[in-house]
Amino acid sequence: MTYEEIVEALGYAAAHEHRVRITTLDKTEVIGVPTSVDHHVASHEVYLKPVGLEDTEVAVSLGQVASVELLEG
Repeated sequence: MTYEEIVEALGYAAAHEHRVRITTLDKTEVIGVPTSVDHHVASHEVYLKPVGLEDTEVAVSLGQVASVELLEG
């Protein structure tokens, strides 16, 4: 996926509280609901609440995201 496609998919998911599967360049997978996408050069991160850990928020560097998949439900 291109950087623009990644940001677009994450932005859509965040706006609609939709779950995603993020796969990073090192093949790590994170499933959760994005809470914000900050593509400003100083931040360059997506924040999301992982499934099953709703009291937790994690940040993933946008530069490490290889793909984003919107999930059902």
